[in-house]
Order: sequence, then structure tokens, then C-alpha cells
Amino acid sequence: MKKILTIVAAMAMSFSPAFAEPSEAEQAPDAGKAPVLTTKLSGFVMGEYNYTSQKNASPTNTFSLRMARMQVAGKILGDFDYRLQVQVSGTTTGISGPHIVDAYVEWVKYKEFCVRVGEFKRAFTFENPMNPIDQGFYGYSMAVSKLAGMNDRVGEHASNGRDLGLQFQGDLFPDHSGRAWVHYQIGLYNGQGINIKDVNSQKDLIGGIWVMPLPGMRLGVFGWNGRYQRGDVRVPRKRYAISGEYKTGSDWQFRSEYVHSYGPAFNGAYGSGITTFNEVLGNKSDAWYAQVIAPVIKNVFHVKARYDVYRDNGAWDRCYSAYDLGCDYQFTKNLVISAIYSYVHDRRLENRNYSMADLQVSFRF
Repeated sequence: MKKILTIVAAMAMSFSPAFAEPSEAEQAPDAGKAPVLTTKLSGFVMGEYNYTSQKNASPTNTFSLRMARMQVAGKILGDFDYRLQVQVSGTTTGISGPHIVDAYVEWVKYKEFCVRVGEFKRAFTFENPMNPIDQGFYGYSMAVSKLAGMNDRVGEHASNGRDLGLQFQGDLFPDHSGRAWVHYQIGLYNGQGINIKDVNSQKDLIGGIWVMPLPGMRLGVFGWNGRYQRGDVRVPRKRYAISGEYKTGSDWQFRSEYVHSYGPAFNGAYGSGITTFNEVLGNKSDAWYAQVIAPVIKNVFHVKARYDVYRDNGAWDRCYSAYDLGCDYQFTKNLVISAIYSYVHDRRLENRNYSMADLQVSFRF
């Protein structure tokens, strides 16, 4: 951890004008010319308290550090964006200690056609690319957690919805105000998740397209055709998502998504070495959610609700349903406290109904 923190700090000290005077090479005589390199150091920390009560089971009652990340980002020669983001603390299944979550460079000279290469979010669903603080609830929806590569049902290590690859994206058909009507993104990925090189010659193809008929509205579809490999056994991942969202600034938010997946799951977690399939889960699964965030005091106090469903075998006999109600208070845009109560009905358990309360304090820098 100390080593990664030292690297990130050293990069910021070396590159950012906020920490060091520019060299003679960087002080170009043409005042209108873009600087060779710009850099900004940022990050966020999320602390959490969680209480869960189930019949005939000992209640959990725990404080934890959900996540702490540091990021260096900026521009190179004005036409390239770059980002290096490190998760320095938090619980991530299958990865021990600090690790890289983002590391990419993107050519952004033209809004209609941008090219990104490195490690970054998969181009799948609206919610997957969102910052955990902006997402609004105690965690991502089950659709994203299980079917977009957070804690994927196939048995892949927790990858925060990311992979290594190459992606093309762009905004098309701008109106008189410059707002685009269409956005597209398509990428080729290893298929193995973050910080792991590919183990075969095939790549995952993931893409999406959405229209924006009104300011703040997005209506989109996504597709995923790929494979995940463990040992010599490959698991196909054929998925699609249908998404809708409407936002008014940072206050009213409506979002709903449906994700369907075809392909078996390994009968063991990452690192177990198990290459047999889980017969209970079978080849199909799906998930959907609908959520709303409403302002009580604009940019300060919000109430929120979410209905979250996941069927790990595509049938109702193993359906997980959560009904979430909560609120948040923003002391500033950099400091937020959020409280959520969740009533869960999980048909996979003997005692299907239980309650959960979650309190999180998040700050950015």
C-alpha cells in the first residue's frame, strides 16, 4: 500500500502545476498552445455501518471502510485524456491489498470518434460507469453486481465492472445547442477482468447505443458476446441490457434497467480452481431494478427508493428481491451522509425475509 501511495503522490508532484513549476520545455513560447501535460490529483473515501437481522441467525453489526481510492488524471497534448486510479483500501473478493482499477489513455480530439485503450469500465449498462457515491444507494443494483462484472455470477474475481481492452465511442447529431442526440460505444476486452492478462485468443465484444431525445433523458440498449475461462474450460457470456434514465441536474433522478444473461457459472469462487459448472444456477439469469431520487431541499437533502430483483437461474424459485428506502444529506458536494433501510425477500434462503440498515459517510478530495 505504501508503495502505491508513494507512486501516486510522486506522479502528482512531478506533473501537476499545483505542486511544481513547469520546466522550460513546458513553457512554450506560443501562449495559445495547449500545455504538454496537465494533471489533477483526486480521490474519495466511503465509510460504512451495516446492520442485518435474520430469523434464527446472529445479526451482523459492523463498521467498515467500504472503499478508498486515489486518482491521477489529466490531458496530454490537449488531444489525449488519461487516468490512473488505485483502490488503496476496501473489500474486494479475489484481490488482496491495493490494486489498480483504472489505467487508460483516450484520444478525444473529435467528439464523434474517441479511442480508449487500457483498463476501464466495460461498456455495459448506464449504472456500471457511475461513481459509487453518485450511484446513490448502499451498493450497485444486482443487475450490475452480478451481470456486469462487479461480482459476476460466472465466478470471475471482483473486477469493479472493468476489464482490459480497446474501446471506441462518440456523440453524434448535435442540436443547435450542441447537445448530442445519439451516443455509441463499442469495445474489445480480454474477458478475464481487471489486472489479469488474457488466457486465450478470443475477445469479448461489448457495446451500447442510446438516444437522448430530451435534455437529461437517455434510452439505450447494450450487448455483450464473450467468454470467461478458468483452466481449460470456457464459459460463454451472452448478455443484453435495456436501459432508461431521466435526470434533472443533480436532483430528480429516475433510472431503470433490465439485464438478461445466457451462460453457465463455475461451481466455485475465483481462486478455487474448480472447473465444473453449478447445475443449480443453470444457463440463464436475469435482473432488473427501478429507482427514484427526489429532492426535498435542492442540492442538499434527498429521499430515495429502489426496487431491485435478481433471478440467478432465470426462474422465480430462486428470486432475490430488495425494497430500499432512504435519504441523503449533502453538507457540501464533497461530503455526503446516506442512510438506507432495505427489506429483503430471498427465496434461496430457508428464512426468506430479513431487514438491513446501512449508513455511509463519503467524502471526495
